[in-house]
Amino acid sequence: MTSEQSTIYVGIDVSKDKLAVAIAGGERRDDVLSLGTFENTPASVSKLLKKLSGRGHVSVCYEAGPTGYGLYRQVRAFGYECCVVAPSLIPVRAGDRVKTDRLDAMRLARLLRAGELTAVWVPDETHEAMRDLVRARESAAEDQRHKRQLVSAFVLRHGRVYQRTKPWTMRYRLWLQSLTFDHPAHQIALQEMLQAERNATERLDRLTGHIEALVPEWDLAPAVNALQALRGVALISAVTFMAEIGD
Repeated sequence: MTSEQSTIYVGIDVSKDKLAVAIAGGERRDDVLSLGTFENTPASVSKLLKKLSGRGHVSVCYEAGPTGYGLYRQVRAFGYECCVVAPSLIPVRAGDRVKTDRLDAMRLARLLRAGELTAVWVPDETHEAMRDLVRARESAAEDQRHKRQLVSAFVLRHGRVYQRTKPWTMRYRLWLQSLTFDHPAHQIALQEMLQAERNATERLDRLTGHIEALVPEWDLAPAVNALQALRGVALISAVTFMAEIGD
């Protein structure tokens, strides 16, 4: 069995095209070394890790960020340990204020060796896909809210007041369509805003339908169903909760 002293701790600062890589030996007295930059491709990663594995057990880490979990899955598929680190929980020392890709990689390698990093939960690809769909729906819902706010602000600014209390019903939409203005520009502006709101609503409905169709095949469907047994928890709320926290 490989001893702790022969572990190679690898810190990687990840960008779209490049990886800044540093390593730390298993002993605290061992230097932390920058290995430079490498292409962010599976072939480059495989070659690097295979070379490092000749020195001992390889343990890799990098910060969670916009590049996602692709590197994590590559490293794991190649048979090596990997963790994705929560950036907000990385210890910061006074001397760490200067940030470069090389220094960030060295810092990660050092902290990984010291056991001072906090890993985030990494979803599998199916779970990540459902979470992306849920977030797309959330974005659509926010877009719909914004479009509706624009319409409400416009009609209020022009002194048109809906006498009933509940907006965005069919009756409310008919009322909006019935509004007329003396200036054609106002009429055009309202019609364009109403069309934008209809488009946003249709997009939201489509995404909701996709989620409803995919949930039964999701491995967390039983948990989603269980949550819906609670008072006030509807399908979309249950799916959103499970997609964000996992199992």
